[in-house]
Amino acid sequence: MDDSLLLLPILFSFLVIALASKEIGSFFRRLGLPLISGFLFTGIIAGPYVLQLLSVDAAERLIFLEEVALAFIAFSAGSELNWEEVRRRLRSIGLITAGLVVVTLSLGTIAVLFLADYIPFMQEMPPASRVAVALLAGAILVARSPSGAIAVINELRARGQFTQTVLGVTVIMDGVVITIFAINSSIADALLTNLPLNPAFLLLLLAELTASLFLGFVVAWLIRQVLHWNSRVNKFALILLLGYAVFLLADEVRHYSHDYLPFEFLLEPLLICMVAGFVVANSGRERSQEFTDLLHLNALPVYIAFFTVTGASLHLDVLASTWPIALSLFAVRVVSIFIGSFIGGTVAGEPMRHNRIRWLAFITQAGVALGLAQTVAVTFPEWGQSFATLIISVVVLNEVIGPMLFKWAINLAGEAHPRGPTPDFDGSRDALVFGLEGQALTLARQLTAHGWNVRVASRSARKHGVPDVSDVQIVPISDLSLETLRSLDAGRAEAIVTLLSDEENFQVCELAYEHFGTGRLITRLHDRANFERFHELGVLIVDPDTALIALLEHFVRSPVATSLVMGMEEGQDVVDLEMHNADLDGRAIRDLALPVDVLVLAVTRQGQAIRCHGYTRLRRGDQVTVVGSEQSLEELSLRFEAQV
Repeated sequence: MDDSLLLLPILFSFLVIALASKEIGSFFRRLGLPLISGFLFTGIIAGPYVLQLLSVDAAERLIFLEEVALAFIAFSAGSELNWEEVRRRLRSIGLITAGLVVVTLSLGTIAVLFLADYIPFMQEMPPASRVAVALLAGAILVARSPSGAIAVINELRARGQFTQTVLGVTVIMDGVVITIFAINSSIADALLTNLPLNPAFLLLLLAELTASLFLGFVVAWLIRQVLHWNSRVNKFALILLLGYAVFLLADEVRHYSHDYLPFEFLLEPLLICMVAGFVVANSGRERSQEFTDLLHLNALPVYIAFFTVTGASLHLDVLASTWPIALSLFAVRVVSIFIGSFIGGTVAGEPMRHNRIRWLAFITQAGVALGLAQTVAVTFPEWGQSFATLIISVVVLNEVIGPMLFKWAINLAGEAHPRGPTPDFDGSRDALVFGLEGQALTLARQLTAHGWNVRVASRSARKHGVPDVSDVQIVPISDLSLETLRSLDAGRAEAIVTLLSDEENFQVCELAYEHFGTGRLITRLHDRANFERFHELGVLIVDPDTALIALLEHFVRSPVATSLVMGMEEGQDVVDLEMHNADLDGRAIRDLALPVDVLVLAVTRQGQAIRCHGYTRLRRGDQVTVVGSEQSLEELSLRFEAQV
């Protein structure tokens, strides 16, 4: 039967497994574990050693998916290396990187050689082959995880000298590791094929690296041509095909040189794709942004496919016999990172308190390390899969433990700025409005009419006196500092509205986010360039330039709903209510005996919208969006907010 016909049922089976892998990965994330751990776990369960949904033959036929994903990972690694950002702290980043590379590569290689007698697939190898395996393992142990580091930094909103240096080292390390791996891979191939390591070999190695770099620029040019297309789907598909074509080209060149030349000529596809990603991401601003956006937006399905296939390819029998080796390599890597980062930071003149804790930030590994391990599995099929299984077990340990240690390091460095704890509902709805103008006063009056306790904070009121307004509480303030917000009892406010300049608005929102965990931050935006800053804080943004157009559009498309939201339907309103009544905790919506004129539109739990139907069970803290008569909504509000 044609191979393509044999592949179709395997692909359909894998598609079902991949869908399950996505859900299992999400479940792992809810448990606080890395997403990719769920994908690997799914692959292991579906693989030939457990449920046998994918046989050994099926996993081998899906190798092309791994090669497509490896190209994507290399493109991403190159795109993460922003030269302008790295250049600002180039000396410190370079010295710390050098320390990590030299120490980790040296100790990692020596450790694998020392443990060779205890690693099943290395026991019968001659000394030259053992050195080849050790060089490959040492290179992979150097790898870091830019995506993991960025995720932790974003989660903690970390910023400062320590964070900038760690991020720079982590990002630049991928390029260094892939280059080192390309060199070590050529040396390993020479050792395994008994090619003498003489000046001719060094020239061959230089020719291989030069050819790979040149092809990287060629692929970058092709990607830029693809980015001129209109369809985003077609662009991404063609970029993936380009990456896969690089692997096919490297494979063809290797086989051709093996058959017709006295030596093998190795192109390094990961290096080619990484160079292409770096060149595109650091060229024209518009195209580079589009390229990185395409990679980020489409990363999930690629990672699902790659890590699920990787899990299915693991040799559990090898893992069962080598887990002590994996723990040993993990320990050696941790010690190497401490020594390398400490020496590099000390030579660079970094603060000693940072040097002592910097090693905690470099433990995490993920995509690139796994990609390099799978590259070995494909390049050296005789023992490569057993090698990959050993390395992947080390990577999983690093991936699980690394993020927790990195968070600890950022907190020890004092550079974390996470969201503060949101206070429990105290039974009254309080709002703070910053800015003394007609809109602020009108907003205060409308909120007061709906039962809110509103105060308007203003610096101009302190300078020019409080206006003669009897129905709005105006509080004069001298500045927008944390002490001022505390004096306003901002921690009790369920909502803070800022109607000042963008910089002043951001200052207030950031303080409220970090120190009070305010649930609702609303701001009026002046410059669209500042949108992302507010959006990262979860601020609800009103843009005067587009708000009117959006309102008119909604009136055209859905006049009834828009009228309700705007409060223009007499006696009807739409509100968000927070459920705090312990007696209602766990009750289904259909069992709440809601007033007949009240309709539940949505339920939001911990910032995430959940599917809403009659059998949805409410939990304390849920935000429930309801529509109905003002009287019924008031009754429901009292019922939801009852403290028991």
